[in-house]
Amino acid sequence: MNTRYEQAAALFALLSHQPRLHILDELRRGEACVCHLQSVLGRPQAYVSQQLGVLREAGVVSDRRDGLFVFYQIADERVEQLLEQTLGPAADPTGVPGCPCPRCENAPS
Repeated sequence: MNTRYEQAAALFALLSHQPRLHILDELRRGEACVCHLQSVLGRPQAYVSQQLGVLREAGVVSDRRDGLFVFYQIADERVEQLLEQTLGPAADPTGVPGCPCPRCENAPS
């Protein structure tokens, strides 16, 4: 089988998972930490971390540590292009009331 097709199929399988797609949609609005993604998705921390691990292992997201927080961002330009084409332009960053992350603390009220 053609490696190009295998890679494309793997990427589409990765994106066909709704919570991972939601995570990626949020990340295209700007980098975010696990607690922020947990608040946005309404899912437990362990579940969000597991999905981020899948995305990181596939090379779709990368992370950086800042103190106690680990921030994630999209690392694959193809994914950003696909999201733009399928979901439209990225919305403004989401601020979640009660979320303790720096992104929400600095969000406009």
